[in-house]
Parts: sequence; structure tokens; C-alpha cells
Amino acid sequence: MSERIKQIDILGVIMWLFRAAIIVAMLWGTIATLMDNPYSAKAWTDTIVAGIAQGSLYALIAIGYTLVYGVLFMINFAHGEFFMSGIMTATIFIATPMSESGYLDANPVQGLIIITLVTMLVSIGVAILTERVAYKPLRGAPRLVPLITAIGASFFWQYYFRGLYGSEVKSFPLINDIAGKMTIFGIEILKSQALVIVVAIVMLIGLNLFVIKTKVGKSIRAAAENKDVARLMGIDVDKAITITFTMGAAMAGIAGVLYALVFRQVHYFMGFFPGIKAFTAAVLGGIGSIPGAALGGLLLGVFESVGPTLFLEGLGVPSPHQLKDVIAFTMLVLVLIFRPQGILGERLAEEKA
Repeated sequence: MSERIKQIDILGVIMWLFRAAIIVAMLWGTIATLMDNPYSAKAWTDTIVAGIAQGSLYALIAIGYTLVYGVLFMINFAHGEFFMSGIMTATIFIATPMSESGYLDANPVQGLIIITLVTMLVSIGVAILTERVAYKPLRGAPRLVPLITAIGASFFWQYYFRGLYGSEVKSFPLINDIAGKMTIFGIEILKSQALVIVVAIVMLIGLNLFVIKTKVGKSIRAAAENKDVARLMGIDVDKAITITFTMGAAMAGIAGVLYALVFRQVHYFMGFFPGIKAFTAAVLGGIGSIPGAALGGLLLGVFESVGPTLFLEGLGVPSPHQLKDVIAFTMLVLVLIFRPQGILGERLAEEKA
């Protein structure tokens, strides 16, 4: 008996009790909230739709993390700055002048296309420059070295654009055609949120098909599987890596435009928190998996939106929406506890590990 007691992993038992306590607290709060239910069905629907729209943004940004990790096995913490750089530049030099001249209201579709193209080009330029200057010389270095470099690149671009454009918050112009609400299947939804969801779905499906079906996508997947073998097969690995950064930055640029349409504010620090959340979404869904990034972003957005009310209000927690980040990262911890590779992540086979 005493030998069995000695074999018990005390730390493991404590961790399992901690996990159980979190789950019990969440269930208790959920039951208490639903029994009291101070909100109408419309309020819950609005909250879920807002979460889906927010999660769609996270999914688009998370694509960059998951693509780069899939090929280089590094976390590109500068990706949030790719998201920020394009929309800040487009807001100052394209969107605001077009709005002041009246062109944006007269031609909203053409104006949005121009803004999106400029945003994507700037984001792609910053991404390629970062890859060539900061990451490419470190290809053979231990993983910790490019990780630290990525953090340094993130701070560099933040304060570079702060010095370039100033630290004040810039307003993105209001586009009348996407202002207000619309009704879909009896559900009222902001037009900007509907646009975010539709664009995110189209871009995610298109990118997934591109990676799976096209020759370029196959070369990227080959480079991700084994760079040395890919080179022997005649694949230009450096070009595949550059295309990977380009695609991730393009998705971040599109996400930047959608973010500006919803929140109508841009500033030099705007990429930090969405970048961290998108990284969380990529890990949640299974980093390295494009569908996983999409699913992780969607779930994270819904958890952030619904979670504070559903889990915390029933427990009597004051101002629960101030704790939405706690909910988001608690969800991440719980998923990683029970499925460390993420929801759609691939569990490595023994021969590949």
C-alpha cells in the first residue's frame, strides 16, 4: 500500500484537480446563467454573430502563423505587424483622401478594392523584407534564435510605423453602403459583420484549395514535409518560403481592411492583441493546419463573445466582459490539456516523431 502511495504523481493529481475545478466552475456558471437567463434570444443571437465576425478576423490572421510554422517550424510573432502596416498605410494615403474627395461614397466597391490592394501590397512588402533580412540568414539556427528575432522584428515594425505615422489613433472613413443592419434568415446583423464573415469564408476556402490543388501549393507542402528531399526533387525551397510569407501577409492585409471596416480605428499598436489572439487560434485549431486555423479562430471569437456572459455572470463575477481574455486563454488551456496537438492538429506517427 505504501509503495502505491509513493508511486502517485502528486503534481499530476493536483493538475487534474485543477482541470476538474475549471470544468465544474464553467458548468456551474453556465447552468446558473441559463436558469436565470436575463437576456432575450435576440441578445444571444447578436452576441454569437459578433463572435463569429470576430473569429473570422482571427482566422484570417491565424493563417499567416500556421503557414509559416508549417514550412519553417517557427512562430512569426511579427505577423501582427504585417496586419497593422498595410491598413495604416492605406488609411492615411488612400482611404482618407478618397473619402474626403467623395470618391469612396460614390464608388464604394472600386474604392474598397483599391484600399484592399494597397493594404495587401504593403503587408506583403513588409513580410518579404522581414523574411529576407531577419529570417533567411537564420534558417539553420536553433529554433529559439528565429523566435527571439521574430519578437525583435515585431517591436521594430511597431515603433518604425509609430515614428512614420505618429502614435495617435487614425479614423477609418465610414462607408455608407455598409453602414447599418441587414436581415438574414430573420436575424439582424450589421452589414460590416456580414461582409467580414463572407469574405473570410471565401478567402479561407480559396487558400485551402490553392494549397491543395495547385502546383505552387504542392511545392509548399513538399517543402513543409522535408526541405532536403524537396530540393532533390527540383523544388525551389527559398521561393516556396517566400510565397508562404506572401500568402500569409496577403491574408493579414485583407483582415486589416475588414478590421478597419468594423472598428473604424487604426494605430501603430493595433496588430499586437489581434496577433496574439490569432496565434492562440492557430494553436487551438492545430498549428500547421489551414482548416484548423479557421476553426480555431471561429471558436476563439465565439468563446470571447459568449463566454463572459455564459460562464461568469452566473457565478456573480462583476463586469464579466472585462475578463474575455481570461475565457479565451482558458479555452486554449483546456483544449491543449485534452488534445495537445489542437483540434485538427495531426498526431505525429512514431516513425515521423
